[in-house]
Amino acid sequence: MLLKRNIVVSVFIAVFFIASSCKEKTNIPITPPPPPAGKTFTNPLVNGSDPWVTNRNGFYYYTQTVGDRVAIWKTTAMSQLGLVTYKDIYKPAAGAANSANVWAPEIHFLDNKWYVYYTAGAGPDTTQRTWVLENSNADPLSAGWVDKGRIYTTDADFWAIDGTVLEYNTNRYFIWSGRPNTAVQNQNIYIAKMTNPWTLEPPTTTITKPDLPWEVNGGPVNEGPEILKNSAGKIFLTYSASGCWTDEYALGMLTLKNGGDPLVAADWTKSPSPVFSKKVQNNAFGPGHNAFFKSPDGTEDWIIYHANTNSGEGCGVARNIRMQQFAWNTDGTPSFGEPVKTGAPIKVPSGD
Repeated sequence: MLLKRNIVVSVFIAVFFIASSCKEKTNIPITPPPPPAGKTFTNPLVNGSDPWVTNRNGFYYYTQTVGDRVAIWKTTAMSQLGLVTYKDIYKPAAGAANSANVWAPEIHFLDNKWYVYYTAGAGPDTTQRTWVLENSNADPLSAGWVDKGRIYTTDADFWAIDGTVLEYNTNRYFIWSGRPNTAVQNQNIYIAKMTNPWTLEPPTTTITKPDLPWEVNGGPVNEGPEILKNSAGKIFLTYSASGCWTDEYALGMLTLKNGGDPLVAADWTKSPSPVFSKKVQNNAFGPGHNAFFKSPDGTEDWIIYHANTNSGEGCGVARNIRMQQFAWNTDGTPSFGEPVKTGAPIKVPSGD
């Protein structure tokens, strides 16, 4: 697999290094995950980075960074992901504007069709942009993927990675990480309204910048935005902060105020400390770029993410995929706890 930040690492490391300032959450979950019993699995599940998973009609469809193409895994049990054979569904033409550094694909079912949003470029890091594929078949592993081209707004045509989708109050929004121009290395998170699954309209709003000490270790980075909704429909957005080449890569969180407008930056509140970060004793360094899913019976919430097993392994081929159940605090916010130790038995999702 390709290194996800092989071009910008040297620039960031040379310019930025600020110590992390993590604080422990004090809110108590309503119900902690149950202790292992019955069928179990262990982390890591597979090697790789940038996991994404969605569930439809009894199947989980999983993607991750492969490097030069887009692949999909299909399974009825995420705990068995390591036993599943993936299928390549798209490979860009050699020399094309999207032919290199294919990162962080996400598959979404929108308007009765499948869409994959992925990052790719022509080779140089400055060419990285976000692209869209479409498939009208019921099974996304079927042939028939159509390249819909780039997705961007006329007021924000710049370096862009890690796209995801928010559906809220009958509207749909695209959220991604980007740099305002090639001269500025800060990675911010942006949002724009979608007119259809492959078209955005202005304005583009910056909803978070790396402005806290724990967000700038190795370089100022906010990336990998992901949406989480609680049972009442409240919107949370997790994101990965600091350089992925550091052990301090961690998850932050934004919360949209009740009745808020996702396009208004002031309607989002940033948590002051990481909500999920490294745990040295549990062989979890640089945990980040996550996704969320429900257990097969819909009763449990799970987080899937990548991390390194050892210190100093950076954002390359050493990263691996892990998952664990999380709980909810009494105020309706998520409580992710800490990364579970590699090799420790974990009860499989309910219904696996």
